Amino acid sequence: MWDRLRNHAATLADRRIADTLTPARAAAFSVEADDMRFDYARTSMDETARDMLVALFDARGVAARREAMFSGAKINETEGRAVLHTALRNPGTGVMVDGRDVMPEVHETLARMETFARAVRSGDFAGAGGTIRDVVNIGIGGSDLGPAMAVRALAPYHDGPRCHFVSNIDPADIATVLDACDPATTLAIVASKTFTTVETMTNAATARDWLAKGVADPAAQLAALSSASGRTDAWGIDPARVFGFEDWVGGRYSVWGPIGLSLMIAIGPERFREFLAGGHAMDRHFRTAPWRQNMPAMLAAVGLWHNQVLGHATRAVLPYDERLGRLPAYLQQLEMESNGKRVSMDGAPLAWDSGPVVWGEPGTNGQHAFYQLIHQGTRVIPCEFLVAARGHDEGLHHQHRLLVANCLAQAEALTRGRSLDEARAIMAARGLEGAELERQAAHRVFPGNRPSTLLSYPRLDPFTLGRIIALYEHRVFVEGVVVGINSFDQWGVELGKELATALAPVIEGTADAQGRDGATQASVAWLRRHGV
Repeated sequence: MWDRLRNHAATLADRRIADTLTPARAAAFSVEADDMRFDYARTSMDETARDMLVALFDARGVAARREAMFSGAKINETEGRAVLHTALRNPGTGVMVDGRDVMPEVHETLARMETFARAVRSGDFAGAGGTIRDVVNIGIGGSDLGPAMAVRALAPYHDGPRCHFVSNIDPADIATVLDACDPATTLAIVASKTFTTVETMTNAATARDWLAKGVADPAAQLAALSSASGRTDAWGIDPARVFGFEDWVGGRYSVWGPIGLSLMIAIGPERFREFLAGGHAMDRHFRTAPWRQNMPAMLAAVGLWHNQVLGHATRAVLPYDERLGRLPAYLQQLEMESNGKRVSMDGAPLAWDSGPVVWGEPGTNGQHAFYQLIHQGTRVIPCEFLVAARGHDEGLHHQHRLLVANCLAQAEALTRGRSLDEARAIMAARGLEGAELERQAAHRVFPGNRPSTLLSYPRLDPFTLGRIIALYEHRVFVEGVVVGINSFDQWGVELGKELATALAPVIEGTADAQGRDGATQASVAWLRRHGV
């Protein structure tokens, strides 16, 4: 099928996207889910290509795999686990794992989180110095990227304590955050399922020591997002402030449950429920909409078309929504840790590429940074724009309209481009002629015919953010099934962790560097001379 798709793509190579953009195509190559719209008309995909991709969904058994995931089957086969982040946002019951309905426990944990969040927000739970003013979430990977992204995205809804996030083991990260807080009015949340993650626990120990300098009982101002009750007990953390989750929730999919506690404290339990409802609404859409009207499926189809078929190795995520500034980083982990694999489910080497490199920044900042490469560079970089019809700063609506104009203009410019004849005319109007006109005109040519998509929504609120995150989660799932990989393990992070553990004594000077490679030995020697 991949060969057929690539052969068909070759027949479209001379067709310009701009020439296809009729109103009929705009309608046929867009999907609406309630008040959210995904437009992929500005791609080179045609009806035949889309039909072939839909046929590929069926051939790969995406629908059956989708139902297996939602029903609690152990589709994470390398770890023997179910994949049930969707259960964390499911308001109903009847999700079975090993013959047990997991939903009562999910709802009980959510209720406990709400009780605690309300106590923190109201002052019923206080620090040694009174009402909690600052919450410091200490985690890494999904235990940081998800809540940090969501808290920033929903800043207009904050009416609780300030939330800060620490992830890097670099002491500058935690020192900067703690310098802005008062230990007497700070709650530290330690987010580690096993309570053993080196970076998280190192930072947690630093935070505990910092609390101890200002309060008599630092453990009284700690909460844990962990399933390792024995280890949290050893830290003296009251079980009432320990919120666990099962191994069928992967870190990069965990913002919907206890890992989202900082978000719940910031915006309140009611708004957090709206966030969950948005994710669940996208789940229902994903499970019921036909493929061509299915937003996650068509987002995945575009991704497969650009990466596996056309060979574009990267995709840029470009939210024209400042508060989604951390979305590209969040999606880097979601997509690259999920689908950055080299072997198929049966362990055989992949015969095609797996996931693309995902990167991006908010518009309009990116326009004055890397858009030069996107418009005139030698590589094609598919762009995924996001934009809201309205912002939250109503007094500046005119400025928001300018933001939207920039977003749509960039999509149009990528598609249309500028020909050499058009560039010549511009230079001639400036009085240039001859060889200098030709030289200057060449610099002002835009190849165009560069693909983009646009996700539009009325306003970024908790419900909409939930839908956006779930949309991308399901996109990753579909792409993974079609490519034939397990999107829910992450063995690629293990080797570096193992080597770091072995190198720590070498860096500390309690072991020598013999047996390490020559480059490592030289680096260790240099760093020791300079005070490491």
